[in-house]
Amino acid sequence: MPAFLRRYTLVLLALLACLGMPALALAHAALNSSVPADGSVLAAAPAPIELVFSEPVSPLALRLIGPNGASRSLDRFELKGSTVVIAVPAGLTTGTYALSWRVVSEDGHPVGGTVVFSIGAPSKTAPETVEQVDTSVRLTVWLSRLGLYLGLFLGCGAAASRAWVGPLTGAGRRFATVMTLLGFVCLPVALGAQGLDAMGAQLGAVFQPAVWKAAMATSYLWTIIGAALALTVSLIGIRMLEAAASVAGPLSVLLAGIALASSGHASAAHPQWLMRPAVLLHASAIALWVGALLPLALALPTDRGRNALLRFSSGIAVIVAVLLLSGVVLAVVQVETPAALLSTAYGRVLLAKLGLVAIAFLFAAINRWRLTRRVEAGDKPAAGIMARVVAVELTALVAVFGIAALWRFTPPPRAIMAAQSQPASLHIHTLQAMADVTVSPGRAGPVSVEIVLMNGEFGPLPAKELSLSFSNPAAGIESIERQAKLGPDGIWRVEDLTLPVSGRWEVELAILISDFEMRRIKDVVVIRP
Repeated sequence: MPAFLRRYTLVLLALLACLGMPALALAHAALNSSVPADGSVLAAAPAPIELVFSEPVSPLALRLIGPNGASRSLDRFELKGSTVVIAVPAGLTTGTYALSWRVVSEDGHPVGGTVVFSIGAPSKTAPETVEQVDTSVRLTVWLSRLGLYLGLFLGCGAAASRAWVGPLTGAGRRFATVMTLLGFVCLPVALGAQGLDAMGAQLGAVFQPAVWKAAMATSYLWTIIGAALALTVSLIGIRMLEAAASVAGPLSVLLAGIALASSGHASAAHPQWLMRPAVLLHASAIALWVGALLPLALALPTDRGRNALLRFSSGIAVIVAVLLLSGVVLAVVQVETPAALLSTAYGRVLLAKLGLVAIAFLFAAINRWRLTRRVEAGDKPAAGIMARVVAVELTALVAVFGIAALWRFTPPPRAIMAAQSQPASLHIHTLQAMADVTVSPGRAGPVSVEIVLMNGEFGPLPAKELSLSFSNPAAGIESIERQAKLGPDGIWRVEDLTLPVSGRWEVELAILISDFEMRRIKDVVVIRP
């Protein structure tokens, strides 16, 4: 193994040891349930409102839209684990309300939705809650991330190539410097765009303090900080003497990998001990490969082109192997099933990326097996041809960065499936009896139900028998009745139940306390498609 790769591997192993430490398994947050339930009609105003998510979240914007269309911000809330408890303003009148919520999940991406409920009786028209997608914000998010990728991969990678391929030519140094400076320019733009996206705000709101506060509340802030460090070290590696460059260049690539492993869908996936190191390895390998291409192409027609090619060839096989292995791990975890490659936007973006990578590999193979030996033998025309082929290879890989930047807008199948598998739950509250009912998964199809019975003071409620029924009058479905079985853990369960359609299902529990006492309680649960 070349000395450069030996030094790089030692540092990498130390970083992986840190990244591989046990951490919280994260996913894309999803709303499991709410109190009041979506679509419910209440006799009085709720106190308070509760939003129960699949993982801890940080609220970004909470708005209550009244029957007259007036909107008010809800700034008084409390976090209790995965639940956001929101204080309800006084003076709510009869009619339909929409609670518009926007939170940021642990993977750094914003999630939003709306819970509609009515007090007394529904309004004739529901409040308007549709939020328009600002295409200019999305374009800014995409462009800033593409520019950041160019800075991290082409700038940091070129700095590392000084310790691997050899000294940069004058043109190579200027190009690497421009790419690094482009990355610096994109840092504040990317952070501001993250804040706009998180708040669901228009592009004109970029100077509002709330936008930047929202951006800094996401894990993407750590990516920005890591990228700033990587680009700074990269600039040192590009402009300083060879002695400093041999350390600064490889270090900048590692910092770029750490930056990209600090946030995002892939980094937040389970298991953390595998996924974060996989992202670091994948990003670092990309930077080492892509960043060395232009310096190599510029060196090939010169007298030191043969030595540059020999050094590049001695290490590229190991780097590509790491790139492919880590890429396979990331794809398998994120996509989960082959069918998702075509059925989801994330899968289609991945296929487009793989197609461009295949083109890059095709040109790399032409260089490897058709031109390398000729160049190493001193064939100058072959060196010129190889330089042009390397330029085409680099162009394909830059297009890959543009495709990869689209993943910000496409949640992975893993996150989609996790959200779909989240249970639906409701709390039925009466003076004589209460119940916590959990329907898993909370979508149409075969489900299982767990029921915890309580008395009016939240203590245990002993029961001889428990039966439940589900009905959906809007879909013309009469009661589906099942007898629950009491488990040794005190939880009543129903396993053989299928809810054929999504929508609002009425749930009724018949609780047999004794031979002479039966209590019936009921409420509504929303089942997802």
